[in-house]
Amino acid sequence: MVDRGASALSLPDDWPAHPDPILALNQMGSFDWDLDNGLFYMDAQAHEVFDLRPEEFDGCPESLNVRVPPAEARRLDSLVAQAIKDGSENYGAYFRIRRRDGTPRWTHTQGYIRRDDTGRPRRIIGIVRDATRELNESATRRDQTAWNLDGRRDKTNVVQLITAALANARTVQDVIDVLKDTHGVTHLGATSLVMGLVEAGRIRLVAEGPEGSFVPGTLITRIDEPYPMSEVVRTLSPRFIESPEEFAEGYPILWPHITDLDITSAAYLPLIVQARPIGAMGLLYNDRHGFTTEERDILVALGSSIAQSLQRAMFYEQEKDLASGLQQAMLPRTIPSVRGADVAVRYRSASLGRDIGGDWYDLIPLPGGRVGAVIGDVQGHDTHAAAVMGQLRIVLRAYAAEGHTPATVMARASVFLHELDTDRFATCLYAEADLATGVVQVVRAGHIDPLIRAPDGSCRRAPVQGGLPLGLSAEFGRLAYPVGTIELDPGHTLILCTDGLVEQPGADLDDGMQVLTALVASGPQDVWKLADLLIDVAEERGGDDDVALLLLRRRGADVPQSGGRLQQHVAPGDPEALRQARHMIRAAVRAWGAADRSDDVELVADELVTNALMHTEGAAIVTLRVLTDTDRRLRVEVEDSSSALPRRREAGVSGVSGRGLLLVDMLTDVWGVEARGGGKCVWCEFVVPGRD
Repeated sequence: MVDRGASALSLPDDWPAHPDPILALNQMGSFDWDLDNGLFYMDAQAHEVFDLRPEEFDGCPESLNVRVPPAEARRLDSLVAQAIKDGSENYGAYFRIRRRDGTPRWTHTQGYIRRDDTGRPRRIIGIVRDATRELNESATRRDQTAWNLDGRRDKTNVVQLITAALANARTVQDVIDVLKDTHGVTHLGATSLVMGLVEAGRIRLVAEGPEGSFVPGTLITRIDEPYPMSEVVRTLSPRFIESPEEFAEGYPILWPHITDLDITSAAYLPLIVQARPIGAMGLLYNDRHGFTTEERDILVALGSSIAQSLQRAMFYEQEKDLASGLQQAMLPRTIPSVRGADVAVRYRSASLGRDIGGDWYDLIPLPGGRVGAVIGDVQGHDTHAAAVMGQLRIVLRAYAAEGHTPATVMARASVFLHELDTDRFATCLYAEADLATGVVQVVRAGHIDPLIRAPDGSCRRAPVQGGLPLGLSAEFGRLAYPVGTIELDPGHTLILCTDGLVEQPGADLDDGMQVLTALVASGPQDVWKLADLLIDVAEERGGDDDVALLLLRRRGADVPQSGGRLQQHVAPGDPEALRQARHMIRAAVRAWGAADRSDDVELVADELVTNALMHTEGAAIVTLRVLTDTDRRLRVEVEDSSSALPRRREAGVSGVSGRGLLLVDMLTDVWGVEARGGGKCVWCEFVVPGRD
């Protein structure tokens, strides 16, 4: 019998091979994309595919844009986003990159989407490989079968390829990139491309190639000048030049400048939309003489497709400029300088051209060294949202400047929006900061919480109890907005933003806040540089929502040391408002350098507020201010809607009532009562030591 073991092929020691050498031998690189933190890991072979050195890649997917053209990047982003949205497990795509030397390379990627138990995508693991040879061989096979019996090449597929690629082009530059990056010019047999747009009776050159082929004096030309692009715009007819002699005879001014390109023929096409020329395009050849009827028809069809894409791109850019201009006109033209604070504001419009957002910011100087900071977002992305935003910003500024408390400012703004008879609501956050004390009173109407960044770089979310969005609170009769108190120490930065900076498709809002908090913590200390960083991140991420941002950093060194004023609205039956008023008093007294009288001030103020709530109808308004004339005094005022004046009386041996004003008289240096319109104000003052 034959010994089967002896005749079997001996296996190598490294069988089966490890996946890494298998991928490397097949010129495949691998990647691992963590969707939670955004890190994108690539192995050494993947770096080779993208023609990147390891030190040139920082682990951010956006850094690959140095190799991936913008149109291709958008196409890949859309593909991955759609796969995630559809619940797909994997995806695959061919795309182009541009190598270090500028030459193009076809690349193929395939990714597997890993999800958790809830179906949420967490990672994408996949491969990338060089597909240039594969596609070139495929193109060669197609080319060999495309020649008909007459030896003429069918370029219809090329036109279809370019037309499909143009469908994703948004801007004029995208259209130009498609023509250059999809090998459209090369596949049509041309060696050079020139394109111009009609603007105010002139043709402005927007693309020319190859490099070094620019003809001086043709950047902007008149339509009546003797150039081929001018001619096709005037006549609305294509111009096919079939020999160098014809070119030299027909265009003697242009021809001497392009003789070095060895041009043998050219096709100039008018770009026409709705019987109106919007531009012209020229394809120049150095290996052909003449054009067949079929080739002319194909080029004319190509010109029509390019014209439609250009028109779409021009509309997009015009609408984006209009949207951005209108939005900017609705925002404050200038931000006033505030003594004792560094302020930075930024705005980014939505990525969709015609969408005008309702996001806004505002900074309102107030008496006594105070400042009001506003951030808001009107529902919707259209001109109506922008118009509502402009009106709401103005009235909110007016209410704050009139001296109303933060809660009243928000309530009145909500009533105003409701009475506009619009179907829009708005989220808003109003923060009134006393820069002398660092006490910030915050009212939130359906908006996201603010952030506080410390001088050491640490950043935290500052939770603030909120009410309904503006408009809705008036509609449902819930206008009592709670007021939160935040202490902003010197060097700390208050960060207000709209949800466009936080929300990402498919991500939870809390996760977005954590990402933003980490980004702020790792960002620069300078508020202007930090604002630039945050808005740059929003710009890179794109999205269909606009972003408004306001950063206020308390300096502390040159803050006025007197004249501080704080106010708190306390509604009947609202223990939380009473607690917040006590917190405001305690923080203000300590910040104003009167900590030794903190207990007295808090006890007296609490007594006056309690009396106002018990013996009158409606709310009480507590005001704290510092007075400096002959001495330094802290004044407490409690206003109510009753005109009945309080009177001091002796309490019985076992009585409780009647001791309040006696307490006020014992603990304060002076007190009194003032009539205030339909109500009154009970006030008292405490002499406090001056600051060193």
